[in-house]
Amino acid sequence: MSAVTGTEAESAGKLLAPRVAQAPRPTGEPAPAAPRPSRGSGASPAPAARPRGALRRLPYLLLKGATKSVAVAALLLVWETAPRLGLVDRTFLPPFSEVAGAWWGLVADGQLAGHTRASLARSFSGFGLAVAVAVPLGLLIGWYRPVADLLGPLLEVFRNTAALALLPVFVLLLGIGETSKISIVVYACTWPILLNTISAVRNVDPTLLRLAESMDLSAPRLFQKVILPASVPVMFTGIRLAGAVSILVLVAAEMIGAKAGLGYLINASQYNFAIPQMYAGIVTISAIGVVFNQFLVAVERRLSSWRVPAAG
Repeated sequence: MSAVTGTEAESAGKLLAPRVAQAPRPTGEPAPAAPRPSRGSGASPAPAARPRGALRRLPYLLLKGATKSVAVAALLLVWETAPRLGLVDRTFLPPFSEVAGAWWGLVADGQLAGHTRASLARSFSGFGLAVAVAVPLGLLIGWYRPVADLLGPLLEVFRNTAALALLPVFVLLLGIGETSKISIVVYACTWPILLNTISAVRNVDPTLLRLAESMDLSAPRLFQKVILPASVPVMFTGIRLAGAVSILVLVAAEMIGAKAGLGYLINASQYNFAIPQMYAGIVTISAIGVVFNQFLVAVERRLSSWRVPAAG
């Protein structure tokens, strides 16, 4: 038998190398880590689970959005076709396309932006003042019985008095300027927030209060950790109602002695028989109300994120 040359030994070593690497490991020795594929190797990574889940939810989200918009689309379709078919007098209810054209004309010449800015400044000022006054007062009345006994009869008198019924009184006392308009908004927004805050504090779960008392929490800590978080859902119901009231009452107030604002736009368009512009102002008010309500819903979810959603 001839001797093995160096080249043949090298070739045999290369052939045996993989078998040696696959030899069984001693017991207790950890397995070597799997080699990572290099960038240029062409191996594609596994698809992420999150994009796949988002793709699966896409048809559901599209269906949900379409379902929510069906009623609005049907209303706009009826609004467009009823005047054209002669079902209503198009002089007093023009088609939606004409209203949309008038709305775009108001946007183009800057009138709508000016009126909207004036209305939002008054509405948000009154709404903010009402929240700043009604929430602390509602917490005091709901928690401290002596304060409730003192202010209860006064609240019963004014809560049953409509804000628009007092509008002439506000105009006589405060004039026809900005003060009277903001004051009537504050008055109208105070009652939903105040009454819902009182109800929220009085209906806090007694079990939570007993647990807090067993932990020897001080009064400020009790308000911070128990009363306020438990009162947020009912409290925000009143705040959302007040948000809608702040816009509706302001429109009525702007129809008396105002020179700018969406209420003034609607009233002036009616007097000048510019009916499409009048409906454009009404549509703008509705859109502002929807956006403002959604903003308050988002704030409520943020502040009540501790709540566990109900099953189903």
